[in-house]
Amino acid sequence: MPSETPGTDPGRHLIRYSGHAPFSPEVVVRAAGTSVFTESGRELLDFTSGQMSAILGHSHPAIVSTVREQVAHLDHLHSGMLSPPVTELVRRLAGTLPEPLEKGLLLTTGAEANEAAVRMAKLVTGRHEVVSFARSWHGMTQAAANATYSAGRKGYGPAAPGNFALPVPDRHRPSVVGADGELDWRRQLDLGFEMIDAQSVGSLAACLVEPILSSGGVVELPPGYLAALAAKCRERGMLLILDEAQTGLCRTGDWYAFQHEGVVPDILTLSKTLGAGLPLAAVLTSPEIEQRAHERGFLFFTTHVNDPLPAAVGNTVLDVLVRDRLDERARVLGTTLRGGLEKLAARHEVVADVRGRGLLLGMELAADEVLGEGGADRLGAEVTRRCYELGLHMNIVQLPGMGGIFRIAPPLTAGDDEIARGVAVLDEALTGATRGL
Repeated sequence: MPSETPGTDPGRHLIRYSGHAPFSPEVVVRAAGTSVFTESGRELLDFTSGQMSAILGHSHPAIVSTVREQVAHLDHLHSGMLSPPVTELVRRLAGTLPEPLEKGLLLTTGAEANEAAVRMAKLVTGRHEVVSFARSWHGMTQAAANATYSAGRKGYGPAAPGNFALPVPDRHRPSVVGADGELDWRRQLDLGFEMIDAQSVGSLAACLVEPILSSGGVVELPPGYLAALAAKCRERGMLLILDEAQTGLCRTGDWYAFQHEGVVPDILTLSKTLGAGLPLAAVLTSPEIEQRAHERGFLFFTTHVNDPLPAAVGNTVLDVLVRDRLDERARVLGTTLRGGLEKLAARHEVVADVRGRGLLLGMELAADEVLGEGGADRLGAEVTRRCYELGLHMNIVQLPGMGGIFRIAPPLTAGDDEIARGVAVLDEALTGATRGL
């Protein structure tokens, strides 16, 4: 019996969970490499790596082989039991990180990892206040949602007390400028913490940030900012938690984005890229913090904590990243992609900025300045629609007071021809959309 009657809405029984954004217009039935294929047989080049996760592309042979073998051998255990894939993955992750990050906890989602990290920070410091960026996205569970400011805050009642927003050091749209008209991020950071200190009840526990804000508009922190932020945390006895859900594991051209600045966090959270599209996340910290948390009874017991099946996938992800030197590949391919996007910016007046690092890039549309109020929303939707029709899946972030920002993050395994094809489609979509508006 067919699951759907032809012509009916395939999502009619689903709870809509993306705010006002609709579901994709077609059902996807297969994915391979850098492409997904719809029920009607159309191929879409995937420039978002699924949900910014599939860094090895879809149905990577090594991942397929691991899942088939592991699920038949050892898939799920009681949460208090350990297995070889789990102990091996945490050992290997520690080997990719600078000291003292050598203690790990494996979970399923980025929100869950951030939840565990914040919970650990509160227990270890004995405090409860959390600082995060004003355009942050850290998840939709309790502590993660309270530290998320880019969306989803209205209509759900009061947030937990003690959550403070820090201004975003956006060099393209600076809120504090120096005599040269450029972002004065040091002054902005000082002012931000002056406001936080004024509001704090003396219980600052942690600062949770992304080294490159993704949902916040693909904003790369200015050189020196992360070190200065770490110093602010140390002055106040706060723990610095870095959320590398989207930037970790070679996406930005380094194994971890924080390495670019030489700053080591107190707690690191990973997800998305760690499972290459499968549900796997991790929290990593120092032996000292882990010991203190354990002594105080740290509890984060979940159904799928330290499960062997996703851990085996994580080990395979590390195998492929190392074997294929995908950190280098991300740097090279990212340079190619950025060059193509900058050529688009030179040709299209509505492209205001190209930014990011490696294969996590942003392209901002300044349609309001060119097309008038509401132009960014109209143009962003139209470009996204035309890209889809031309066979390219794109993701655009719409933030209040800003143009639309495309988040562009193809798999690290993409080919040069696929990058060129994607840029060509985007060029055609921009041309058609601006002509239509």
